[in-house]
Amino acid sequence: MDIPKLDPTRPVLIAGPTASGKSALAMAIARAQGGVIVNADALQVFDGWRVLTARPTPEEEAALPHALYGHVGFTASYSVGHWLRDLAPLLSGDLRPIIVGGTGLYFTALTEGLAEIPVPPPQIRARADRRIATEGAGALLAEIDAATAARIDRQNPVRIQRAWEVLTATGRGLAEWQDATPPPLLPLDAAQALVVEAGRDWLNARIDARFERMMAGGALDEARANLPRWTPTAQSARAIGAPELIAYLRGEITLDAAKAAAKIASRQYAKRQRTWFRSRLKQWTRIAAD
Repeated sequence: MDIPKLDPTRPVLIAGPTASGKSALAMAIARAQGGVIVNADALQVFDGWRVLTARPTPEEEAALPHALYGHVGFTASYSVGHWLRDLAPLLSGDLRPIIVGGTGLYFTALTEGLAEIPVPPPQIRARADRRIATEGAGALLAEIDAATAARIDRQNPVRIQRAWEVLTATGRGLAEWQDATPPPLLPLDAAQALVVEAGRDWLNARIDARFERMMAGGALDEARANLPRWTPTAQSARAIGAPELIAYLRGEITLDAAKAAAKIASRQYAKRQRTWFRSRLKQWTRIAAD
């Protein structure tokens, strides 16, 4: 895609669905104008999943400045609050940040602010995990306050669980906490915000082709290396394709079935991303993928 006209002194934000070419755009901007490419993808922060999460290659990282990729331990927990704290020094550094990724919540927290919500205790997380596994996300959704239920992505079990945990732990709904949000770290009018838009059929074909390249590039070997420390409830386990490849390595499904399921999961994720970007990033500049 063509590089848009940008002020080389102002931060750039690039959001887009998986496989839409946003990382290539960020690198093109960095080559043309300079800057540091900063990760805004909640799964690319974890070590151990370079290939499967489409992190920049070692050669790409060596050629251009990159930050916040693979810097979190594989079994660690990492929140949007952690990301904002890690990002803050980069906003005042010597290099103009080019912040790129597909995690919409990271971008809205950055440009709209993030509520200081207490972390629910482990026993509530464990209770939520059990209920999700036995009753499904709908059971938790039914217990969330109306204001929060109207605001969150009802198709995303992770968001539903998070909202339930906060309400259960604090007695206050997530919406109420969010309404007490402090000023944003980077107001939208201080940045150049771009959303890469891609048609469904074009993107689905890209997703399928990219997963095949991932497999050829060592995704299965990566999953095999992570098998001894695999924990299904860990955040890093949410990497698209990871549960499917782990299931294959454990002899639970065939490789063809694992690949097919991973591609479907990736397409579904891309659909959720497009929906988020349409509803929450309405003021961002749209650019067409190609």
